[in-house]
Amino acid sequence: MRVLCAFPEAMPSSNSRPPACLAPVALLALLLHLSLSSQVGDRRPLPVDRAPGLKEKTLILLDVSTKNPVRTVNENFLSLQLDPSIIHDGWLDFLSSKRLVTLARGLSPAFLRFGGKRTDFLQFQNLRNPAKSRGGPGPDYYLKNYEDDIVRSDVALDKQKGCKIAQHPDVMLELQREKAAQMHLVLLKEQFSNTYSNLVLTEPNNYRTMHGRAVNGSQLGKDYIQLKSLLQPIRIYSRASLYGPNIGRPRKNVIALLDGFMKVAGSTVDAVTWQHCYIDGRVVKVMDFLKTRLLDTLSDQIRKIQKVVNTYTPGKKIWLEGVVTTSAGGTNNLSDSYAAGFLWLNTLGMLANQGIDVVIRHSFFDHGYNHLVDQNFNPLPDYWLSLLYKRLIGPKVLAVHVAGLQRKPRPGRVIRDKLRIYAHCTNHHNHNYVRGSITLFIINLHRSRKKIKLAGTLRDKLVHQYLLQPYGQEGLKSKSVQLNGQPLVMVDDGTLPELKPRPLRAGRTLVIPPVTMGFYVVKNVNALACRYR
Repeated sequence: MRVLCAFPEAMPSSNSRPPACLAPVALLALLLHLSLSSQVGDRRPLPVDRAPGLKEKTLILLDVSTKNPVRTVNENFLSLQLDPSIIHDGWLDFLSSKRLVTLARGLSPAFLRFGGKRTDFLQFQNLRNPAKSRGGPGPDYYLKNYEDDIVRSDVALDKQKGCKIAQHPDVMLELQREKAAQMHLVLLKEQFSNTYSNLVLTEPNNYRTMHGRAVNGSQLGKDYIQLKSLLQPIRIYSRASLYGPNIGRPRKNVIALLDGFMKVAGSTVDAVTWQHCYIDGRVVKVMDFLKTRLLDTLSDQIRKIQKVVNTYTPGKKIWLEGVVTTSAGGTNNLSDSYAAGFLWLNTLGMLANQGIDVVIRHSFFDHGYNHLVDQNFNPLPDYWLSLLYKRLIGPKVLAVHVAGLQRKPRPGRVIRDKLRIYAHCTNHHNHNYVRGSITLFIINLHRSRKKIKLAGTLRDKLVHQYLLQPYGQEGLKSKSVQLNGQPLVMVDDGTLPELKPRPLRAGRTLVIPPVTMGFYVVKNVNALACRYR
């Protein structure tokens, strides 16, 4: 409706009538007032144009598929590695330490892999009780007193029912065939049968760098077949497991080596193994551990490995047999800090979600700064993260469904979420929770808190929160952590602290603080996928 108003040519006097247009204007005002009055009961806000760049806070709705698991990983999914540097550096005797055994037992059940690059240069002589001799750097490490050092020390972990020994530290068979007869005699010795039942070799793609000689995938496969044939006639090794080829990062040349190996010996090994290093040879900053692009490099490597393995032996188990945050032993005050936990927890979630059967953490003790326990036997942030994982997470992986999290994809752009959510059946060995419960673990890399509302089968269920945050003034660089506001420290050398949850009332929204990670047990869901082992 248009209102036309005509003004007189001359200004009216003070006692003249109002302009003729005022009556229609007054009528419009009255109609507008009546219209607004009729909408008093309608509480919906009128649409408001938001300023450009202003983001509305989104409540994330979360549900989990509870009927069937999408994956089931090994009971020993999170396992440990000891580096052979403990032999050269004289730390082997400390493996029988009560405090260290207590820390190892906390992460049971697990495989204990004794390995690393130096394993390829350890030569064992079957001599009883001679004087100890440890050489300098290079390929001539000799451990004369094999039975005394190895069996007496690290088998103490096995006696505590904490770990299963998962590797025989031996020479590179493919580079030392002339010593095959000597190796055969060593394998015949019964005294090793109670300690070592599985064998693996290390990083064949780096042999040229380490030893000046190279080996291709086909030859490596033939050597594994030869090793298997040596083991079969020996009673104590007839059922030994063999893992390999334990390659490094799957670049083009490494994938070619794996392809040749799988073509020849894919059916010989019990699991295909490789190693992963997130940050290689660069200056590391604390913010590097928060980069989603870095976190996602692992996913690409998994797909490359799976593609080759499934070409020759579909369904063959795959192990990530050695994972570190940074190369060359890690970075002080970073690789051993709270910040490194984002990479570690995301690694655990991503590997299980993509079907990797076992991941072995390098190293449990005394190797650079990537370890879980420092040289003073103090547990570091990644240890407490691993302990929570072991206590709360079972082997069955569940599918997560969210609404309000993903952004719309754009051509040529990869969406890398800073809020990462994984779900498993709760560990059935944890007697605090009945079977059918579900455990979520969440990583929030945002600089703002995130709110998550449980929906569907998780709606209105009781939740136990285990929020892990840095403790102290160092922030993300802290080497100490707090659980639900309480610092985590060992009670004494033989006792780990109680991991107390914070109960959240049914239906309460989960609030994830910025740059933190935590576990959330949703109780009494009665999930079909989680009722039975």
